[in-house]
Amino acid sequence: MIELEKLHTEKSNPASEQIDTVSTLEMTRIINNEDKKVAQAIECILPQIAAAIDLTAPALRAGGRLFYIGAGTSGRLGILDAVECPPTYGTDPQTIQGLIAGGYNAMFRAKEGSEDAKELGEFDLKANNLTNSDVVIGLSASGRTPYVLGGLAYASSIGAVTISIDCSPDSSISHYAQIDLCALVGPEVITGSTRMKAGTAQKMILNMLSTGIMIKLGKVYGNLMVDVKSSNEKLKERALRIVMKAAGCNRETAIAALSKTNNNTKEAIIAAALDISKQEASSLLTACNGYVYLALQKKKRLHHD
Repeated sequence: MIELEKLHTEKSNPASEQIDTVSTLEMTRIINNEDKKVAQAIECILPQIAAAIDLTAPALRAGGRLFYIGAGTSGRLGILDAVECPPTYGTDPQTIQGLIAGGYNAMFRAKEGSEDAKELGEFDLKANNLTNSDVVIGLSASGRTPYVLGGLAYASSIGAVTISIDCSPDSSISHYAQIDLCALVGPEVITGSTRMKAGTAQKMILNMLSTGIMIKLGKVYGNLMVDVKSSNEKLKERALRIVMKAAGCNRETAIAALSKTNNNTKEAIIAAALDISKQEASSLLTACNGYVYLALQKKKRLHHD
């Protein structure tokens, strides 16, 4: 028997015990007041989140991959974060992947029973040829989901980096994680409905993790996404504006720079800012491990010397 009463995510919230009898406006106030607690809970674990970023970024720079693994809402949030990285930061789709209990169809239609098999978490990671160069982040609001538990246990056994994201202290999945990101958001407005505060907390943590990792990998210059892929008209215009701002040039110069660099935003910034060729910009970026600010500084130092 699962002892739900011991899980923080299954406790009853006194603030919402009469939510079915209040006005609609009061209902929304109750939900909003509870939502405000999420950011505060995450603030308490910022050192752990920073440590997770510092553990994951070098693994990806060395060629490793990042796998999010979860069930239900948690699994869908992992997939959401994974699929948004390629267009935003130009990552290979294989670099960051989301795995959900029940497979592809579970993304669109709940398959709650599939989360109960520990062996399926291991199976899915083996199917993706997990190695000790990779990172596995397990997501489970309750911290006890068997699918996630099995995946993290397997990842840990082969020496992969393991991180857990949950909302219950001393959770089962945390025992297989090198770093546990436990956001104590408290009981849900609707008892056990972890798509609410717990889901919001997981989304915020994932946003912070992936953004921090991309910054560490040199995919951000200032606060600009300099590895953006121009895959539609909006992103083409965004890339153009990024080059203009980062290189301090006009629209025509930015257009020309993007054209000669085959729409490589980073190279276009360097080419426009320093008035050099695509080949020179590419070589300079390579020498600086892809960091735009280092490339600009290096060229300016050489010119000054």
